[in-house]
Amino acid sequence: MSTALTSRENDCRSCYKCIRVCPTKSISFRNGQASIIAGECVMCGACYLACPQSCKVIRDDTSKALDLIAMGHAIASVAPSFLAAFPGCDFASVKEALRKLGFLDAEETAIGATIVKRQYDDLCDDGKHDIIISTCCHSLNLLVEKHYPDAAKYLAPVLSPMLAHGQDIKRRHPGAKVVFLGPCISKKGEIEMYPDYVDCVLTFIELRNLLEKKGITVGPAKKGSEKEEKSRARLFPIDDGILLTMKRDNPDFAYLSVSGMENCIAALKDILSGKIHHAFLEMSSCGGSCINGPALSSPHSPIKSNLEIRRSAGREDFSVHSYASAELSKRLPAFSVASLEPNEKEIKKVLAQIGKTEKKDELNCSSCGYATCRDKAIAVIKGKASLEMCLPYLMDKARSFSNNIVEGSDNAIVVTDERLRIQLANASFAHLVKTGDSKGLVGTSIDTYLDSGLFSLALGGEATKNRKVYLGQYGAYVEATVSFDPHFHIVIAVLRDVTRLEEERKKEEAAAQETSRVTAEVIEKNMRAVQEIASLLGQSAAETKVALTALEKALNKGKGHDE
Repeated sequence: MSTALTSRENDCRSCYKCIRVCPTKSISFRNGQASIIAGECVMCGACYLACPQSCKVIRDDTSKALDLIAMGHAIASVAPSFLAAFPGCDFASVKEALRKLGFLDAEETAIGATIVKRQYDDLCDDGKHDIIISTCCHSLNLLVEKHYPDAAKYLAPVLSPMLAHGQDIKRRHPGAKVVFLGPCISKKGEIEMYPDYVDCVLTFIELRNLLEKKGITVGPAKKGSEKEEKSRARLFPIDDGILLTMKRDNPDFAYLSVSGMENCIAALKDILSGKIHHAFLEMSSCGGSCINGPALSSPHSPIKSNLEIRRSAGREDFSVHSYASAELSKRLPAFSVASLEPNEKEIKKVLAQIGKTEKKDELNCSSCGYATCRDKAIAVIKGKASLEMCLPYLMDKARSFSNNIVEGSDNAIVVTDERLRIQLANASFAHLVKTGDSKGLVGTSIDTYLDSGLFSLALGGEATKNRKVYLGQYGAYVEATVSFDPHFHIVIAVLRDVTRLEEERKKEEAAAQETSRVTAEVIEKNMRAVQEIASLLGQSAAETKVALTALEKALNKGKGHDE
């Protein structure tokens, strides 16, 4: 399948905007990242326009176009919505800019629109059809072929104006290379499905970027220039534009215009349910038709663009070659995107997993991007969505998780706003400040229960961590951690009650002091005893010394006498 429109996952942040606007829910989510399902995508560009992170990317074919231009035989087919992309210009100024860019020539795709609308008139007049749906819009064609295949038989088997014009250019200019310039993403996919008519497609965004890079500007319409009367098909890109160019001669046919995906889907459902008969339906995926295409290049006023296009269109048709119906016939491919629908048991199982066990639990809030909880459950079963895409489920889960932590904590937890008004308090905090109900604390000032000093410090940017504080009014010691969350503008305090630990510490200190005192007394008594013993030992030693000295002398004297 075409990769004209893809997702860049890096910056995707689970906002689900793309799935909310996708008319066919052709986007899958995995790990919070969105991916386009190419086989289901109709390339309408709704997700491209909605993505706030620019994660949807249109394939850039500028290099391919430049290569074709360099060959010297490139002719531009310019969609009539150019007046919305380049307000205030005319085709002559666009053609001049394109020739400066290197194109051999430039023509209006409205020439192909003239060829096509004649085929529509013939189909309405041949008496063989009940309902005919225009096939100018490739996104609308894909919507029918992929998602409402039973209505495919009503699609007019006629080339789009782009393809018809490409064929016409190549008939008149053998060897020419055709580059279509327009507001559509889906046209890039159309030329892949129908090769040989057009060689390259550039969106008006790509064209503007290329012109700016080359220093080329599309000038304003020249004053006094005459309006070309043979240009009625310039009306094609506005609501009723196709119908305004057709003869509409069949009195038995209703000629209707429907634009915007939601309206087109509703019309297809009415067709399939048998509510519409004998009608030609001009259908466009973009609300307001092609002047609101997803790749116009710059903001514009739809009303002003509509008026400019109406004023630029003449009363007569472009002069075009007559083609046989067979030359403009368009094959309508069959797509296989249908999948087996899950059964009721599987759906209920998924619903139960996100807390929706009863019908009243199915809020159908569409925050996940799906219209109903049931649609979301089916998407989960098909692997296109995840349980976590359900916002109420996530909120309940987060609330339950946080409540279990906060309420189940032995630590006192209190949260205040910037005015120090309590926003949340758990049961442990209520117990600490000796109040019965924690819910009753909400809305009161923290000053009523605690010294707000640490809270004020936190607001000033000075956080407190594990600071021991004595709460005299409650006879309690706490270790306080207080910080300010600037994102949510709240002060969070966690107070760990350490009263028992503090009392035990004091008892241990007192016991240690008493032990120290007793030990000191024992030491003192022992020292006195030692000193007394030492004193007695000293006196005894002196007397012994005297006696021994006298004995020694006596012995020495006796020894001398014997000699």
